[in-house]
Amino acid sequence: MVFCFYKHHTRTKMKIVPTLNFGGNCREAIQMYEKAFNGNISCMITYGEANDPAYIPLLKENQKEYIYHSELVLDNQRIIMSDHVDIEFQTCYSNFLTIMYDTKEEVQRVYEIMKEGSRTIYQLEATPYSSCRVVFVDRFGIRWGIMTEQTER
Repeated sequence: MVFCFYKHHTRTKMKIVPTLNFGGNCREAIQMYEKAFNGNISCMITYGEANDPAYIPLLKENQKEYIYHSELVLDNQRIIMSDHVDIEFQTCYSNFLTIMYDTKEEVQRVYEIMKEGSRTIYQLEATPYSSCRVVFVDRFGIRWGIMTEQTER
């Protein structure tokens, strides 16, 4: 079932919307991120539902259930997510998303949800700029930095 809930904006400001691509497990990833970040999935369309003529000849039967386009809203910010079918998925370590929280307990809660199957780059620790920071590549191949906004005083 196709669903997309868009807010119509009258302003013309530019927005940067992070976009994450996956190799067939976008649905599982967006559901985990929705839980970890207390988000809301506002749009999810499979390739089969989209019926896009540009992709129909590329699809294997199992790829019709892959995600063509989805959106996750986190505190009024969108992340677009989809599965690749036109190129082979590759993990990219040079780009990543940083999510900022007010407390180390929030950082720890998110990391607890996301750490299974992940590869930690920097353990949960205090730094000169954050009371709690962790950097890891999750089981979907996405690199994250989860941290507090500043050092607690």
